[in-house]
Parts: sequence; C-alpha cells; structure tokens
Amino acid sequence: MSETMRAITQDVYGGPEVLREAQLDKPEPGPSEVLIRVRAAGVNPTDWKHRAGQGFLGEPPRILGWDVSGVVEAIGTGVTLHKPGDEVFGMLPYPFGLGSHAEYATGPARAFVPKPAEVDHVQAGAIPLAALTAWQALNDTADLQAGQRILIHAAAGGVGHLAVQIAKAKGAHVIATASKSKHEFLTGLGVDELIDYTSADFAEVVSDVDVVLDPIAADYRSRSLRVLRKGGILVSILPYDRDELVAEADELGVRAELMLVEADQAGMQAVRELVEAGKLRAEIAGTFPLADAAKAHAQGETGRTQGKLVLTID
Repeated sequence: MSETMRAITQDVYGGPEVLREAQLDKPEPGPSEVLIRVRAAGVNPTDWKHRAGQGFLGEPPRILGWDVSGVVEAIGTGVTLHKPGDEVFGMLPYPFGLGSHAEYATGPARAFVPKPAEVDHVQAGAIPLAALTAWQALNDTADLQAGQRILIHAAAGGVGHLAVQIAKAKGAHVIATASKSKHEFLTGLGVDELIDYTSADFAEVVSDVDVVLDPIAADYRSRSLRVLRKGGILVSILPYDRDELVAEADELGVRAELMLVEADQAGMQAVRELVEAGKLRAEIAGTFPLADAAKAHAQGETGRTQGKLVLTID
C-alpha cells in the first residue's frame, strides 16, 4: 500500500468552501523530477480563480498551488542538481504542473534552485510565482533599463510589490498606483511617485513612461497605452483579448505584450540572487496552516491584501 499525504483538494467549482483536506497517495518523482516535502506554499490570485472555474485547467478534482519551498525528499532518474535533504524553492510549471498545496509535490528538478539561507520557508514560499512573473515581465519582456520610467499598477499586491523591488534593483524610476493606505508601505520599497487611484486618474497625471506593468486588465490596459512614450511597452499578465489591444497599441506607436509566467530556472536564479543581496523580499499578508486553505482564499478574494498569503505545512 502506498504512503499517503494530506492535501487540499476540490471536487467541484465554487467558493472557498469547496476546498477540503484529504488523504491522497504520496506522489513519486519521475525521470528528471524531484519529490519535495513542502514546508510553505504561496496562495495567488490564480489559485482562487482556478478554484472558481476561471482558468486553463480541466474539471476537478485537483490540488491547487504552484509556489513551493521545502526539502528534497527523493530524486528521480537522471537528476544531478539536487540531492535528498537540500532546501529548495521554485514554481511548479504553470499552469498544468500544479499541486503544491499538499505535504508533498513533484516537479521538474530544473524548476527549483537552492533556497537562500537568509530567509525562512514562509518567505521563500511566498516568492516564486509572483517574483517570476515580475522578473519575466520587466527583464525578459520589457527589457527594463536603468533610468527608465515604469508605471506599476496594483503596486502593493503580490506581483506588484515584488515588481517594484525588481524595478528599483534595475535602477528604474518607479511610479505606482495604490490606495492611500498603502502609500507608506510602497514608499518604504523605494517608489518614486505614488498615485491614489481612488482620488486621481493615473492617465491624467502620468505621461512619457517607458514601461507599464498591468495585473488588472479591464480598461486599465487601454488607458495605460496612452501614458507610454513612443516605442514604450505595456506588459499585461492577464493574457486575453490580445488582438484588439495589440491593434490599439500599433495605432499609438507603442507595444503591448500579454504574458503568462513560465517555470524558469534562470529566472529563479536571478530571483534568488536578489533575495540573497537583500534587494527582494515578500511582504507576508498572512500565514495559514494547510487545513485553513479556504480561509486564505477568502482573504485573498477580498482584493485588499498587501503582499502575499502563505500556507504552512508542519
């Protein structure tokens, strides 16, 4: 009889109440995979969207979760980068490699890098998906350079506050939108200009920016195109309605790119280096034991979270 593990699963789509703790078979690593004893795993907007049926996955049942920080329990055939006992962190391949909201998870060995000794598992578990999204948007897609001006929407959110830190580490001038209550937090991260979106229209007070990072979509994308300088770029992390947005950008002489985060060892190494240098740290909005995953989802869906929510597994 195979060993079992605790995991958070769902059998139907719905609200946080559809999540339940179950005893499931403990997975085994396949070729080029590692089995990780999960110590902490971030909870991201994509988790509650997929729970509700808004995403890329097929019908439940499923175990959600892509962020992982933990300890290598076993390695599959051909793995040379990690050994049992190594502390690692990383992101399971998005979107179809999910499964970190459990005591154990398997994934490609090269999706993980050594956990920085400077941070604990909660901090490391909060970082991968959001930081990789920000890194791939700003570094790989926008090629953000020192001295450029970047507008980051929802800058106190999970992706946003990590993007602020990455942009500052790259020497950019950062303009951020956020409610007034979050301005002190963002000032502490180094934001150069702050806009309270509840009292001012960013499109009327911002202009001539090189890069816009948008995690909101709706009308934010179209309005953001108009604050870019000629040749500037909008990067949206919500990749839908692409053709219409790109056509509009072309008419304005700017660029629009819509991206999905990818498992990326080079990106994780860059993220790790920023963490080790003290230039990147996740704001922890709350921690929850694995059994309270539904409470984490409920808090996240309020839309008022500053930073990241994390599940901890003893």
